Amino acid sequence: MGNGKRPKAFEIALSGISCAVAVLFLSLGIMTGVNSLTAVGYFVAVVALMLPLSKQFFLGAFLAYTGTLILTIALGAAAQFWKLVPFAMFFGLHPIANALQIRFKINKWLALAVKAVWFDCTLIVGYYLVFGGLLGGSLLPQSVYDVLNKYIFVFIFTLGTAICFVYDYLTFKCQIAVNLLVQRIKK
Repeated sequence: MGNGKRPKAFEIALSGISCAVAVLFLSLGIMTGVNSLTAVGYFVAVVALMLPLSKQFFLGAFLAYTGTLILTIALGAAAQFWKLVPFAMFFGLHPIANALQIRFKINKWLALAVKAVWFDCTLIVGYYLVFGGLLGGSLLPQSVYDVLNKYIFVFIFTLGTAICFVYDYLTFKCQIAVNLLVQRIKK
C-alpha cells in the first residue's frame, strides 16, 4: 500500500518544487525590466521544469509548466506579457518535447527540424509582438534598422535555426545534469 503512494507523493513534491522555483525566477526576471535578468530567469525556470522530467513525470512537468505560467501572470507579468510569450510558446515546453523525443525514440534529426521551425515561429511572433513587425530605435543608425526589417525573416530562419541547434544541444546536456542531481537526492 505504501509503494503506490510514495511515487505519487514524490512526483507531486518534485513538480511543486519545480513550479515554485520556475515562478520565482521567471517573475523576478520579467519584473526587473533588465533583459539579461529576464534571460537568467528563463534559464533557471527551464532548468527547474526539468526536475519532474528527470523521473519521467510528464504530467507533473506539464502541470508545473502550466502552474508557472498562471502564477507568473498573477504575480504581475501580465503587465509585460510579451516577455512571457517566448517562454509560453517554446522555452517552457521545450524540455518536455525533448523528454518525449527520448521516450518515444523519435529520430533526432527529424525532431531537431521540427523544433527549429517551432523556435523560428516563436521568434516571428516575438518580432511582431515586441516590435509591431517593425524594428526601430535610436541605438543604431536608421539604415541598419532598414536592413534588419527588410531581411528579418532571413535572419530568423538562418541565425534563429543555428541558435536553436545550439540551444537544443545544451538543453539535453542540462537535462543530464538535472537527472544526476535528482538521482543523488532520491538516495
